[in-house]
Amino acid sequence: MATLPSRAGTKGVPRADRERQVLAAATEEFGRRGYDATTMAAVATRVGVTKPLLHQYFGSKQDLYLACLVPVGDRLLDAVRDAMAEHGAAAPPTPLRVLHALFTALDGRREAWFVLYDATLPPGSDAAHRAAFYRDAIDGLAATGTAELLDTAGPADPLDADALAHAWRGLCTALVRWWIKHPDQTPEAMTRRCARLFAAGRTILAADDDST
Repeated sequence: MATLPSRAGTKGVPRADRERQVLAAATEEFGRRGYDATTMAAVATRVGVTKPLLHQYFGSKQDLYLACLVPVGDRLLDAVRDAMAEHGAAAPPTPLRVLHALFTALDGRREAWFVLYDATLPPGSDAAHRAAFYRDAIDGLAATGTAELLDTAGPADPLDADALAHAWRGLCTALVRWWIKHPDQTPEAMTRRCARLFAAGRTILAADDDST
């Protein structure tokens, strides 16, 4: 019996498998090049399918971007929520829990971070609105976490919390960029590295306090 066309891709590859291949390739393309510089032709070439087939499966470039963005946004948002909800004396500090959750969620698809934080999305587009939804949700969790950290030292200036939340996003982005350049680093290794960097930062700051 012949395979139904709706269930198969090209060259005998089942459609579901081909769609997964396309999404993996497109996520990497969008993450590396940005929305504006990514073309449907480039994604089709990477997967080994025709551009018309790509449009048949996913529609427009914006539709393909959204198909990549939604699982990325959901995965990262759930990871941050779960990390912040973790409690107990044995639990690592919140920043390390969140970083480990992010590294674990991005493992195998590190460029996906930049699908979410893409500055080239068309203003006012569905893609820009959907990405903003996820970014705002993650930033909101970050703002809650940083405010809690500042409150441990006494009542905090709201602008301090806002500045720290922005710095936190920049730190996460910088760490992911570094991680992409070091593919041998596991999420666990990255978390341990961050713990060492945080400890070194505390030592440096303490030394500065002692010298004044």
